[in-house]
Amino acid sequence: MPQALSEALIAPIDWVIVLPVVLALMGAAGLLMVRKSDRAQLIGATIVLLGIIACETALLLKVLEHGPVSMTMGKWLPPFGISLTADIFGAGFALAASIVTLLILVYAEIDRAGADGRDGFHSLVLLLLAGVTGAFLTGDLFNLYVWFEVTLIASFGLIVQGGRPTQLDGAVKYGFLNFLATTLFLLALGLLYGLLGTLNMADILRVAPLANPAAMTGVAALLLLAFGMKAAAFPLNAWLPAAYHTPPAAISALFAGLLTKVGAYALLRALVALLPGSRDLLEPVLTLLAIATLLLAPLGAIAETNLRRAIGFIVIGGIGAVMVGIAVPTETGIAGAGFYIFHAILTMSALYMVAGLVEKRTGSTDTRNMGGLYAASGPLSVLFFLLVLASAGVPPFLGFWPKLLLLQASLAQVTSAGTPDIAGASLALALLVNAVLTLVAGTRLWSHIFWRSGPEGQGSEHHRPSLVPLDKRGRLGFGAAALLTGGIVLVGLWPSPLFEGAIIGAKDIADPARYVAATGLAEDRR
Repeated sequence: MPQALSEALIAPIDWVIVLPVVLALMGAAGLLMVRKSDRAQLIGATIVLLGIIACETALLLKVLEHGPVSMTMGKWLPPFGISLTADIFGAGFALAASIVTLLILVYAEIDRAGADGRDGFHSLVLLLLAGVTGAFLTGDLFNLYVWFEVTLIASFGLIVQGGRPTQLDGAVKYGFLNFLATTLFLLALGLLYGLLGTLNMADILRVAPLANPAAMTGVAALLLLAFGMKAAAFPLNAWLPAAYHTPPAAISALFAGLLTKVGAYALLRALVALLPGSRDLLEPVLTLLAIATLLLAPLGAIAETNLRRAIGFIVIGGIGAVMVGIAVPTETGIAGAGFYIFHAILTMSALYMVAGLVEKRTGSTDTRNMGGLYAASGPLSVLFFLLVLASAGVPPFLGFWPKLLLLQASLAQVTSAGTPDIAGASLALALLVNAVLTLVAGTRLWSHIFWRSGPEGQGSEHHRPSLVPLDKRGRLGFGAAALLTGGIVLVGLWPSPLFEGAIIGAKDIADPARYVAATGLAEDRR
């Protein structure tokens, strides 16, 4: 009886792995019933998000205490049933995504004056979060494809909110390339299932070493192409700066914080954890892609005059940092990649939020037409500058710590090799150059927007009187951006918990025995 009572008490806790997805989906559907009231939708979405955050906090604590946890839906046992499996990385990313979504939901009110709610904005946000959370927590590659489709549907609805011609143009570019990536992913899944007879991640870990190495390398190359396109890695990154600046700033922040990070996480999970043998064969390609993404993205940001397009290039540069951890898959490198994804979810969202406030105050999206904000809005200039430092990886801000881990991993590869390792040295140098170029790009934006007295030209040395003051909704948006930025600064000053979590997550990626055991598939298939 005591054991049965204990199981009855523990059982509800086990559901925290599926409740975030269920709450998001049910909340998205429920909000449609009150779509005539924008305020009711905001209140309802906030309540749902608080519930999701509570569940994901409980899930993260459970994973920290007991290791990876898994739940398979229905009465089909693994590897046949639909499984959700959470480790430190999956649970931590899902929690970060939910917190960012809640703050962006509050921030979005600056652009929703007079909205009647019939655009379905709040429902689409919850649907997008459901797809992102499902992708972080899924234990099955086919269901990863399903969650990608969910995020794609929701993001289409969000990117065209407002119906301006530039948004439709961005939606076409975004949609075409993401549909192509999804098609390639589905093709890879068909080949993988034909080779292994399973798409359950834990099962793939056990049986992939027995498959034909050449065929598995082909599958890994397809996955690299598909996920690299979704993550906006070079040379498949042109769609991001062409699309992310077109919708309202709140939606840009949501996309920058969530969508590309799902692609980066899928790359890390698929190539390092599931197909490590194939990843080894693709290492030269991964190294070249990482270096090219690190170097070319900030150069694009330096050359760009549209504020949010420039930030889009900074987002792409961060994907290059994640790819360094995939190219150097030691525990330190994997920890750095996971840590960087967490940092980017927070920092890139906050950077777009602040950019939206800048555009609101100046009435322009072109940095050549901006200026004079330093004197008019000192707090806004501080927020932007802090986020630039965090994005570049200047110590002691949040972006510095994952780049430090990635540098250590790259340099360790150089020193551990019997002969000079050009790849490791090149990756380390590219990381340092990326930090410098990102700092140059960010400070250039800051000086043009805040330090310069007025727009470019003869009036740039004169006071600019045409700045738009923030109304009540604008101040609410500023508060949300300031709260997220303050959290980023505090976490950067106290990174020890994130270091510990990243190391634990890296160990479970490098040695997935605990991940496999959580699904009940620990026995080898013969």
